[in-house]
Amino acid sequence: MAEEAGTDADDACAWAERLGWAFGLIAEDPAARGAALVHLAEARRKVADARARYYELWRLTRPLGADERYREPAFLQARRRYQQAQRRSLPDGVWGGPVGGDLTTWPGLPYVLLFLEWEARYPREWTRHAKAWGTKESLIREVARARQEEAIKAKLTDMVEIVVHRAYRCKDREYVRVARAVDSADLRGRLDRAVDSDSSWARCHAGYVLWLLDRPDLPNTRHVWQTWVAGGAAALM
Repeated sequence: MAEEAGTDADDACAWAERLGWAFGLIAEDPAARGAALVHLAEARRKVADARARYYELWRLTRPLGADERYREPAFLQARRRYQQAQRRSLPDGVWGGPVGGDLTTWPGLPYVLLFLEWEARYPREWTRHAKAWGTKESLIREVARARQEEAIKAKLTDMVEIVVHRAYRCKDREYVRVARAVDSADLRGRLDRAVDSDSSWARCHAGYVLWLLDRPDLPNTRHVWQTWVAGGAAALM
């Protein structure tokens, strides 16, 4: 079975069967998003139930020792059910990645991008229902390292634009990696327009990203960001 083979071995159909419903999370229609959120709540409940059973069996089989535990059918079944439940939920379902490292051809990539786009477009819903800052950070870094084919590049360019127009959220600074990976005249034009907008947040964020795009050797550290926000960019030259 595909689920027992693991997410790296699965094809696009297996991913769609597990997580196809999640595209409703980024729908413009509130009713579609609501239905997807209901589905997510049920999926996360199943993860919690399966995790509780797995941990219960872990405690019960502790006296057996590690080797015997992994030969105990009840423990193995609980472990398998927990993993299967995780693969049908978020953020658990997008953890891990392709063994070969080629994210671009990995059938899980659309769901990685989906999870990031959900956080970008509907941050309040994401925070309420699937907040995972560490997952956000690691996925941003992964997509920034991926080969930038046109469809991926277009999606990531949109996300950078969305992020610079909003108030700063945890790990948003990681999108500088993405901006550097997809740097183009199109992206810079969008950032220029954000710099000229009425939003102080957009002016600050977009200006910072543009400034770093012109300085590829300057690290995107917390100190650099805080100095920029404080208006001391000249001190970093």
